[in-house]
Order: sequence, then structure tokens, then C-alpha cells
Amino acid sequence: MRKVGFLFTIILLLTGVKVLGQQVSIDLGPDQIASNQAFTITLTIHNARLENYSPFPEIPGFVKRGTSSSSSTNFVNGRRSSSQSIIQNYVATAEGEYTIKPFSMEVNGKNYNVQGKKIKVGPPAQRRQRNDPFGTDPFQDLFGRQNAPQEFVDVKADAFLALTTDKSAVYPGEGFTLTLAFYVASNNRADMRFYELSKQIPEIMKKIKPANCWEENFNIDNITGEPVEINGESYTQFKIFQAAYYPLNNETINFPKVGLELIKYKVAKNPTFFGRNKQEEIVTFSTKPKKVTIKDLPPHPLRESVTVGNYRLKEKISSESLKTGESFNYSFDIAGEGNISAIGEPRLTEDDNFDIYSPNIRQDISRGHGKVRGTKSFSYYGIPNEPGEYALGDYLQFIYFNVKSETYDTLKSEIVLNVSGESKKNEYILSNDMGSFYDAMDIQSNQLTALDAQDRMRSMANIAIFVLIGLIALVMFKK
Repeated sequence: MRKVGFLFTIILLLTGVKVLGQQVSIDLGPDQIASNQAFTITLTIHNARLENYSPFPEIPGFVKRGTSSSSSTNFVNGRRSSSQSIIQNYVATAEGEYTIKPFSMEVNGKNYNVQGKKIKVGPPAQRRQRNDPFGTDPFQDLFGRQNAPQEFVDVKADAFLALTTDKSAVYPGEGFTLTLAFYVASNNRADMRFYELSKQIPEIMKKIKPANCWEENFNIDNITGEPVEINGESYTQFKIFQAAYYPLNNETINFPKVGLELIKYKVAKNPTFFGRNKQEEIVTFSTKPKKVTIKDLPPHPLRESVTVGNYRLKEKISSESLKTGESFNYSFDIAGEGNISAIGEPRLTEDDNFDIYSPNIRQDISRGHGKVRGTKSFSYYGIPNEPGEYALGDYLQFIYFNVKSETYDTLKSEIVLNVSGESKKNEYILSNDMGSFYDAMDIQSNQLTALDAQDRMRSMANIAIFVLIGLIALVMFKK
């Protein structure tokens, strides 16, 4: 009876936990670990849904080694309490003492400050043997049962890994978005967690990145779950990699089958009070191969060099009424969805009516919600030379292939420039230095001279010089 009373007391102590209100806690791991053990930072939210959180901090001397998550729901005295945890694992690069500086994390839109601490990393710890006292239930002997090896059973995982694209066929230069994600059904009973994503993801990226495409990477730094619905069933989607690709030629793009390793737990067939009730194993989830075909662009003189996308024109000019010789600034902005980096300069038609100089170029690109959007701005500086009314659309045009209408389209200015004043063409000619040849015209005689007259004068001058030299030599000889 004394043993049974002791057991009943322990059970009361373990179950008599006070129900806490909604709160967020960020807990650091132990002060001292072995070099072959992981240090953890655990983010836990009670009685609320974890919608978003900022990345876990970087710790000098440690590298991140994946995250795991857990959740629990309890009903105590008719009151429901729940908690959800995200565990970030760190592995030390060497033995020694390290310092975690104070940091803050944003959870569900609120900031939470965490005090730092020192961590001592010691020599590797020996692995616990299978027959250690914690692998069995001490209460088995209490009730006269014999110790026996624990048997574990596999729980089928209702989850899958998928590589998808938002388009199955595109034109050369047209973008499509590729997503690699892990999906877990809402009624999944298997306990799993990610395993060494920092090593696996770069290897997966090497396999799936096509050689004949321009890539815009969405750079997923923090893998969080998002609720989605697939064929009427509720799933949680964990995006692992996402990028937009723009084919550079007509070659079909083939994405191979890729696999992702996860840690999955078997559960004990006969759970015990203090015994080991879980056994981990590495399982691989694989995608199916995927193909994206490339369609031919319709015939056009610029088919080999035209930009492809869905764009619109935004323009701005400093003034629409000018005098000849006055300068103006004009901005030709191409905005929309597509490969913004590949957009070239608009076609510029030049004549004597304007002096338009090469533009300054700026581009802004945003990647989000599975799309790449942005703006490429061309800022021109110009000076009108002739009075009149001029449509800037006759001077600046951007030809592209519109993927929405599947036709070639042209963006052209709708601004009409009114120029008044006198012509500046002649002033431009006079303002240029024509060279020393034209400068000498004012001081030269305009009388006609025979071409052989100059030769005769040159010969007579040479004879006179020789005569003088001879006379000088004769006088010096007589002296």
C-alpha cells in the first residue's frame, strides 16, 4: 500500500499543473553541453496561434542545424489550454566558452527581449547504452513485472514533398515560379521534424536549377507553416525553396526527382512511465519529375531580342512647354511583371529637332507572393532646337511581347511637347570651332596666282643666296 500511495502522489504532482494565460516564452538551452550535443533555443506560445516570428539569432561559434516543432492541447477542469513550440538547434564548431549576446525576436507582431548567457562546450559525451536504467520502467518491478525490450511501431505519415510550377508552358523570356514545399495533413499523427536543412537545400538547388534560365531567388530564410487546402483537405505548407525562372532559349526544361530527409519517430507499442517511448529514424520524401515546355514566339523582326512580360508605361516630364535651347528632363518608366533585369533601353529616334542624351538607368525589383515585379526607369536629358509641336511617342518607343494578350505590343509616350522661340540650328553650327584652316582665310590674299610662279621665285632666291655666300668667301680669302 505504501508503494501505491507513493505512485498516486507522483501522479497528482505531475497532473496538478496550473493553467497559465496567453504568453510567449523564449528559453535558452543549458549552460554546459558536450561538443556532440545540440544547443537549443525554444520559442513557445501558449493559448494562441503562432502566426509569424523573426529568425532565430546567429551564435558565434555555432551553426544552425534545422528546426523542429511541437504542439499540445490539454483540457483541465473543463478549461482548454494549448501550446506551440519551435525549437532551433545549434551545433558548436569547437570546444570552448561562448557568449550569447542579448537579442530580441518578433512574435506575432510583438518584440520580446531575451537576456544572453555564456555556454561552455566540453569534450564529446559517450552515447548512452540501450540497457541504461532510463530505457526501462522502474515501476515494472514495483508491480512485479519483468523488464523486457521495448517494441516500437511505425506511424504512417500523412505528408508529402512536392515540386510545383505555376505554369506548364511558357514563351522564351516568360517567367514561371517553381516551389519546393513539404505538406503535412491536419490529421497527421506521425511525429516528424526537419533534418540538416542547411546541408540538404544547397544540394537540392544544384539538382533542380536549369542551366538555360535566368533565376530570381525568393531567398526563404525562415521556414514556417502556412495553412492551405488541397482537393478539399487541409494541409500545412512548409516552403523550402522558391524561385522564378526565365528561359533563355527554346529548350524544354526538365526538373529531376529530388528527395528530402526528415527525422520521423516510431512510438512504443507499450508506453511506460519513465521508459523511452520514441525511436527516431531518417526517412526520405521524394518529389515527382516535372517538365516545362517552351512555346515559339510568333514571327516578328525582333523575335530573337524582344523582351517578354506584362508591362505598362509610367512617364514624367519636367515641363511640356519650352523654348528652344531650354533643357528638359523626361522619365520613361517600364513597370510590371517579368524579368526586369533583362529590359533594354527604349528605341530612340534622333533628328535635328532635339538633342537627347543617353539615359540614366535605375531598376527596382520586388519578389513576393510567387511573383517578380518591378520598375526599370530611363531618365533622359534633352534640348529642343526647333520650334513646333512634337509628340514624344515619335521619338521613344519600347516594343515587347505581351504574355497576357500573346501579341507584340508597344509602349510609347503620350506627351506632346510645345516648343517656341527661334531656330537654334545655325547657332549650333557657328558655336563649333571649324579649325585653323578656316581661321587663316581672313588673312590670306584672294588674288589668283599661277602655280609655277612660286617655283620661279623660289629658284631665284636660292641663286641669290649662293652668290652672296661666294662674295663673302672671296673677301675673306683676300684678307
